Amino acid sequence: MTKRAFTFPGQGSQAVGMGKELAAAYPEARAVFEEVDEALGQNLSAIMFEGPDDTLRLTENAQPALMAVSLAVVRVLEAKGISLADHAAFVAGHSLGEYSALCAAGTFSVSDAARLLKTRGQAMQKAVPVGHGAMAALLGLDLETARAVAAEAAGDEVCDVANDNAPGQVVISGATAAVERALEIAKAKGAKRALLLPVSAPFHCSLMQPAAEAMAAALAEVTVNAPVVPLVANVLATPISDPDEIRQRLVEQVTGVVRWTESVAWLTGEGGVTHLAELGTGKVLTGLAKRINGDAVATAVGTPADIDAFVAELSA
Repeated sequence: MTKRAFTFPGQGSQAVGMGKELAAAYPEARAVFEEVDEALGQNLSAIMFEGPDDTLRLTENAQPALMAVSLAVVRVLEAKGISLADHAAFVAGHSLGEYSALCAAGTFSVSDAARLLKTRGQAMQKAVPVGHGAMAALLGLDLETARAVAAEAAGDEVCDVANDNAPGQVVISGATAAVERALEIAKAKGAKRALLLPVSAPFHCSLMQPAAEAMAAALAEVTVNAPVVPLVANVLATPISDPDEIRQRLVEQVTGVVRWTESVAWLTGEGGVTHLAELGTGKVLTGLAKRINGDAVATAVGTPADIDAFVAELSA
């Protein structure tokens, strides 16, 4: 029996031109982009469609932009008779993708999600001065070894595991010097590759505590509805639905580990999910899903052609 989860991408999936095809093809997509532009008081859709790339990559722009494309896909699917409540057993999102997942599941309005992500991006950028924090991918090490690398590299600075993305793909985050030390330690411990990531701040580590406090204040001000299907939370890798707990876990997520390997393992194990559909820009989560569980069917749904194929599959 087919059982689906809808997943939503995080930062790094953005690209100039994102959403442009959707806007041209579907009035429902255009309406989402217009709602986000209005909520933020900026022409974010123009940056999404035309660039420049360095402006789109700014955390405060990339985060609401990725949510906007994911929700545009959701609204187009709804217009074609494919509702999340009827076709997904769970939702999950990678880092900022949790906001997209919750918005798709009715927890937040599109306008509130856009404003929350703008605030989140600005708060994350502000938490650590540019150049003082870094992130690095450690490839070919298991999670425990990556934790040991981070602990050894830290010294009296911060160096934490930030993302457990897939077996053999762990991201660390912290003070620049500590993360740079970790690269050499990781190679000595057998990492196939250890490389700095092109990010503007050290996400998902304890240096982000000021951003977590900013998000606690922002989340206290918005309406949080119970999602129509449970969210498998980044910091727990298990499902939640209670609005107060959702607030709490979104705050913890700013400094906590994105437990993506465990989340997908839970979905495709205890959760009984056989098919994962990544709604939005890119195919990052689709690739990770195949590495985490090769038996799961993973599909990216982000273009008009993808949407047509997905609707045909679900309507068959």
